[in-house]
Amino acid sequence: MIIDTAYFERCVRTLEKAHSLLINSDPEGIDYEMFRSASIKEFEIILEQGGKLLRKILKPYSHSDKAIDQLYFKDVFRQAVLRSILDSDTCERWLLYRDLRNSTAHDYGVNFAEDTLVLLPQFIIDAYNLAEIIKMNNNAAQE
Repeated sequence: MIIDTAYFERCVRTLEKAHSLLINSDPEGIDYEMFRSASIKEFEIILEQGGKLLRKILKPYSHSDKAIDQLYFKDVFRQAVLRSILDSDTCERWLLYRDLRNSTAHDYGVNFAEDTLVLLPQFIIDAYNLAEIIKMNNNAAQE
């Protein structure tokens, strides 16, 4: 099965643009608020989409699709390490991103946003790398 990464990659590009505009904005201005909100929204979308796409890659390694569908988000990334799809350092970063995302259920305030913004440059790199990993798995599946 070929996994389409077009939407995922578009979200990463959107995040990259929003983050770029954010860091060039006046922190006291409305543009900063707008680009910060856009950056956080894209962070959350990419995080969820990344987990969903990784599930699709893992399905051929499992005895059933249902077993993969029942994995918790973090376990999807841990399974990817066990299958040598991701390295452990990358996995740990994605688990950190998830922990940060989970804190949004309790705090959508400025502190959460600023904590997330610090991680965005590495998150963008990791998201682009995940898209490439998915594409490599697509190519391997076609051979």
